Amino acid sequence: MQTTAGRAWWPDRSIELNPKLKPLAAEELWRTLKHELAHLIAYERAGRRYTEPHGPEWQAACAELGIPGESAYHTLPFKRRQMKRNYTYVCPHCLTLLQRVKPIRRMVACYACCRKFNHGAYHASFRLVAQKP
Repeated sequence: MQTTAGRAWWPDRSIELNPKLKPLAAEELWRTLKHELAHLIAYERAGRRYTEPHGPEWQAACAELGIPGESAYHTLPFKRRQMKRNYTYVCPHCLTLLQRVKPIRRMVACYACCRKFNHGAYHASFRLVAQKP
C-alpha cells in the first residue's frame, strides 16, 4: 500500500492496514480500523445487493461505530502518486468527457446514457469515442 490507509476485503471479511500507520497516533489507527470495519458492515447488510463504497449504508455504519461524518479520504502524510491522464474519450450523446491513464481496449459506452436510455444495458450509440490529443 502506497497511499491508502487501509482496505476491507469483503469476500474474506478481512481488513488490511497500511504499515505506515504504526508510527502515527493510536487514535488515527483506530479511526482507520473503524473506517474499514464500516465497509464490511455495509457489505454484510447489503447482502447480494450492490452498495456504494462510501454510500449511505457505509455512512450509517460509521455513525454506529462512533465516527459520524467520516470522510471517504484520509489526510495522512502519505506520498501521493500523480499519474498523467493522456487518453480522453467523449460520449457522442451527452458529450461527457472521460480521461484515462491507459487506453480503453474494449467497447465501452457512457454509463449514464446507457442507464438513462437503455435500462443500463450497453448500446453502441453511446460508445465512447477517443479524442485526438
